[in-house]
Amino acid sequence: MSESQGSEGTTQRLPVIEKATGPDTLDQSASAADYEPPPTADGDGGGDGRFWSARRIPAAITALLLFVLAGFFLYDIASVRADRPAMQWRRELADQLARRPLDDIWVLVGAGVAAVLGLWLLVLAVTPGLRSVLPMRRTHRDVRAGLHRDLAARVLRDRAMEVSGVQSVRVRMVRARADVRAVSHFRELDEVRTDLDATLADAIRGLGLSRPPALSVRVRRPGRKG
Repeated sequence: MSESQGSEGTTQRLPVIEKATGPDTLDQSASAADYEPPPTADGDGGGDGRFWSARRIPAAITALLLFVLAGFFLYDIASVRADRPAMQWRRELADQLARRPLDDIWVLVGAGVAAVLGLWLLVLAVTPGLRSVLPMRRTHRDVRAGLHRDLAARVLRDRAMEVSGVQSVRVRMVRARADVRAVSHFRELDEVRTDLDATLADAIRGLGLSRPPALSVRVRRPGRKG
């Protein structure tokens, strides 16, 4: 499963040419219909949160840095114990820390960098991550499933293309909302929008998500060429 910031899909259908039904045909229509999620059945686990990320890359970087620093200090301490002089970098570091006051600019910069790194690690430790995976309702107590946002967007796009009058669709799926942008080359735009609202609301129910996203649908005419 991979991280991602939004998912988009675009499908083109061959255009169908029809005459306009009147002189005042609208060039664009838009709607933002809020889809109310269906009530979660008992035992479905509708309150499940996101999947937790293993954080392999941050953990590997932190472990590698700690290993290198610990190795340098351990080697230097063993060298001193063997009646050898301490390494130059450790003598210089100790001398600088002894001579510089606490309000020195380099001491403050080093402390700020250490604080930022520590805060970053704390945030990674207490947040789940994996924002690209949408948790699904549980049908079995010991089984938990998730759906990638790009796959959910693809399902909604394919369902939208089944609506009569839709020429192309672009879907952007985020955790709490599904933004659908459709282009209609015939039929009244309000009718196409109404059919899209109903079709996509049914498609969202079919995804089986524990927290179904809100639905925002906008429909427009194709841009004029030339």
